[in-house]
Amino acid sequence: MPRQILVPVAHGCEEIEAVTIIDTLRRAGAQVTIAACTTDHSLEIEASRGIRFIADCHIEHCTENNYHLIALPGGMPGSAHLRDCQPLTELLARQQAAGRWYAAICAASAVVLAHHSLLDNVRATCYPSFFDQLEGALAQPGDPVVVDAKKKVITAQGPGCAMAFSLALIDAVYGKDAYRPIAKQMLADWAL
Repeated sequence: MPRQILVPVAHGCEEIEAVTIIDTLRRAGAQVTIAACTTDHSLEIEASRGIRFIADCHIEHCTENNYHLIALPGGMPGSAHLRDCQPLTELLARQQAAGRWYAAICAASAVVLAHHSLLDNVRATCYPSFFDQLEGALAQPGDPVVVDAKKKVITAQGPGCAMAFSLALIDAVYGKDAYRPIAKQMLADWAL
């Protein structure tokens, strides 16, 4: 049975991160739901560099579901929009309480997860200019991707880490070294 993954997106999200997460997890066989976090309930998202894409549904349609993983792309102001999305905040709190995986890359680690106290005593990283906002986290500034297996949280620094981050997500939901065939297929077996 495919793993259920939620990737929330908002206007101004980092497109490299969003698309890499979605594409890589789908290659691994996951059922990835792209959920728009928009105030007007629009499914069309304009990412940080002007690229537009269409979400599968609005985040409000996801609130009753359970996910193996919730993975947040970063970017600004996308991360701020995710931070302010109440249905997403509730989903992330429930994910943490249930001991299920959640993840963020770039600004989203600090702007969303740390802001909502979801990184307290968690080994984590983020985009370097946001390190001062990693309140409560056990900051790991030297690591491009940080997996805190005990807390079931994965974070990464930015767009250049998107592939390694996504491969770590595969391992989280499918088991250690599950990323290897996908990485080899994508000529990215150097990434982890």
